[in-house]
Amino acid sequence: MKTKKYSCIFFDLDRTLWDFDTNTSEALHDIIDKYCLLPAVMSLEKFAEAYKMHNEILWHEYREGRLHKEVLLWKRFRLTLEHFGIFDLKLSKKIGVDFLGLSQMKNKLLPYTHEVLAYLKKKYPLYIITNGFEEVQFTKIENCDLSQYFNKVITSEAAGVQKPDPAIFEHALQEANADPSESLMIGDDLEVDIKGARNAGIDQVYVNSDKKSHNEIVTFEIHSLLELKRIL
Repeated sequence: MKTKKYSCIFFDLDRTLWDFDTNTSEALHDIIDKYCLLPAVMSLEKFAEAYKMHNEILWHEYREGRLHKEVLLWKRFRLTLEHFGIFDLKLSKKIGVDFLGLSQMKNKLLPYTHEVLAYLKKKYPLYIITNGFEEVQFTKIENCDLSQYFNKVITSEAAGVQKPDPAIFEHALQEANADPSESLMIGDDLEVDIKGARNAGIDQVYVNSDKKSHNEIVTFEIHSLLELKRIL
């Protein structure tokens, strides 16, 4: 069923278009091989699980302004290595640099990304709003051939504020010369993308690929990007 007329569409990048989990897992596998971390870390799955836990905690601190980017990049690996009894700050910093380089070159996308973006590009101006590090996000976008679809990429580093702060959405609206009542935000994170957009007066599409249960109020909810064709 078609919805009201929108004049501008905003997308999140990681886990909405770029397959964050698969690409991260591949990059971590490369790190394990390069630094011969098996059997100390037991398995890729165990290593990835520990990394995800520490990374999410530190990203939360970073979004709240309690942690500097440069510290986050190595501290997530220091904590992950310590989880397996490896206490080596120098190694943590080396891995932090290598991981950033490796991960941004991975190019797995969520299913139907190109098909759906090509469809939407014919109908709407498209923009990205991302909290990811600026130099990394632009490389991901170019490496996955996504730049052809988007008028502009709005990063939190350039905007000086991160999602879910309404200020970044207001900044994006200004960049797109768009009205919030005629705009739509598409993202995978209920707190960062969905509530953030709602607080800025923007309708939302929650991309719930894993079909997680929740009680959040959303304008639309989909389990696959392909469903956007029915909404838009």
